[in-house]
Amino acid sequence: MRQFDGFPPGALSFFKELWANNRRDWFEGHRQDYSEFILQPAQAFTVALGERLKEISSGIEYDTRTNGRGSIKRIYRDVRFSKDKTPYKTHLGIVFRQGEGGSKTENPAFYFRLDSEGGAVFAGMHEFPRSLLQRYRDAVVDEELGDKLQQAISAITESGLCEVGVEHYKRVPPGYDKSHRRARLLRFNALFASSPVVDPEVLNDEGLVETCFEYCRTMAPVFVWLRALTAGAHRGD
Repeated sequence: MRQFDGFPPGALSFFKELWANNRRDWFEGHRQDYSEFILQPAQAFTVALGERLKEISSGIEYDTRTNGRGSIKRIYRDVRFSKDKTPYKTHLGIVFRQGEGGSKTENPAFYFRLDSEGGAVFAGMHEFPRSLLQRYRDAVVDEELGDKLQQAISAITESGLCEVGVEHYKRVPPGYDKSHRRARLLRFNALFASSPVVDPEVLNDEGLVETCFEYCRTMAPVFVWLRALTAGAHRGD
């Protein structure tokens, strides 16, 4: 495995051209570019950032396989139930997931995304599985757990670097007090923090790992709160 020294400048232009030519014949003609500009540096980046993230949580797992079973998401879109039949994703996604019990969708993660505009990192859960949504809502209205969540969110937003979301439902779900002081959080169906866009010149440098790690460290309070929530669910607490 080579050492990560940045994504080549061709990475962003590859996704820009793919967006304009999202066809199998174009992709097959540029498969080597995909390997050289995207996959190979992505594997090195996965190892480099994955090791740093263990400083935040020792249970973080990463895997450099590119067949869809590792951390690096496949570029092929599942078009079976989509009106959009374009065959390829126009971004790179890499997941660094907490790996202690439960299925992949039942644990929080850090996520890196790269597209034609730049990069970004995220921390948390993109969507609560049905098995966890009720537990999340009960935690929101719990005095101790709810206060800890609010403190975690405040720590992130007050940094001025990252944001937390996302509000999905228009109303507080039945069975919960609409006037609760954390009612807004009851309308969430996911909980994650997001970084600012990472500029292209940073993406092209080995310092990208440290930049992403610092953002992840800023977003860690929400990740840590979710880690405790999901660990309790796995234990049946």
